[in-house]
Formats: sequence, structure tokens, C-alpha cells
Amino acid sequence: MDWNSCLQTIGGEKIPTFKCLEVVFARILTIAVSLAVLALFIMLVVGGFKFLTSGGDQKATASAQQTMTFAFAGIVLMVIAFLIFRIIEVYTGVTITKFVIPQ
Repeated sequence: MDWNSCLQTIGGEKIPTFKCLEVVFARILTIAVSLAVLALFIMLVVGGFKFLTSGGDQKATASAQQTMTFAFAGIVLMVIAFLIFRIIEVYTGVTITKFVIPQ
């Protein structure tokens, strides 16, 4: 869905309607997921860099491993959440991954 499909022409002017909330929600969700993926990738890179530069120091190595563990846990949680939503959609027939305002 795009911006033009949610606008209603009244008196020659295009006026946003409640259907535009679908577009706003979809865009916000896309941006949030993209930022989360970017943050997790940066955490993995930082953890790897910390691990490579630890020089055998136990505390630095543990800190690097913790950073990478949190990044992997975040990735796993995102994938599990998506799979749970998809399973609910398949078994119930209710589309919950798309925000739609009924007319």
C-alpha cells in the first residue's frame, strides 16, 4: 500500500483518511525491524572486533563473548517471533503481520 491509495479526493484536494494509518504503521514497522537488524549486525561486528583485540585477556574475551551472545540471542528472538506470527496465521487464517483497518 502506498500514500496515494489511502488519500481521498474531497473538493479537488487529496485528504488523508484513517486508511493512511496502515501505511504509517507498515513504514514504522519496516524501519524498526531494519534498525534492529542493523543494531544486531553492529553488535556482532563489535563483539568480533573485541574478541580479536582481546589479546588473551580473560575479561576482554568474556566481554566480547557476551556481546556476541546477546547479538545472536536478539537474532534468534526476532526469527522466533516471526515464526510464531506465521504459525498463528497458518492455523487460524487471521493475518496478523499486516495492519489493516476494516472498512
